[in-house]
Amino acid sequence: MNMKEITQIRLENARGLAEQAGGNTNFANKIDREPTQISRFMGANPTKNIGNRLARHIETCFGKPKGWLDYDYSDSVRQDGGAYYHANTAPTAQPIRYYRYPVISAIQAGHFADCVVPYPAGMEERHEATDYQAKGQAFWLEVKGDSMTAPAGATPSIPEGSFVLVDTGIEATPGKLVVAQIDESNEATFKKLIEDGGQKYLKALNPAYPLIHCNGKCRIIGVAVEAKTKL
Repeated sequence: MNMKEITQIRLENARGLAEQAGGNTNFANKIDREPTQISRFMGANPTKNIGNRLARHIETCFGKPKGWLDYDYSDSVRQDGGAYYHANTAPTAQPIRYYRYPVISAIQAGHFADCVVPYPAGMEERHEATDYQAKGQAFWLEVKGDSMTAPAGATPSIPEGSFVLVDTGIEATPGKLVVAQIDESNEATFKKLIEDGGQKYLKALNPAYPLIHCNGKCRIIGVAVEAKTKL
């Protein structure tokens, strides 16, 4: 079976919600949009796609979990109440939910915790999906350099080019891999948080790099919960 484009999946799911709502006009009222706007991305020949921000807005308005609109339900059977179940499974079997988080730069990550909105304008241009549901605001950060590349045979080892998912809602305890901002730096750094003699440090997995002392000016932004490497 060919994989559908995300734009087609969102369109089909949005049309399904409109059907449940009683038509595009009711759908438009539900998401606080004009019917003419709806026709642009939901009509017979859409001229616009449902973007990330609008997709999340639609999910919120219909009480759906984040990422719901991005899941392909074409091999599922809809039961009463709008829930979806796979056709060949018992009603208790639910489809895997995927969540999409923005990919941001180290500079953007350095300012992430200061943002009033989940992420500043421009960050939403690129996303990566995962089945991990974050406890707080979350983002993907691409690893630069070899400071987190451990010696051969040692684990974990996170080479340059990997993506780490950072959850700002998890407590940063010693032993965790964290993203932190050092002093007044404009950039964030990805290191392991350790404690020695009552003092906290940021430690690279590559022993060639020195320890960084967290002297009160080290701001932990979030904890890495997942890593992926693209070949």
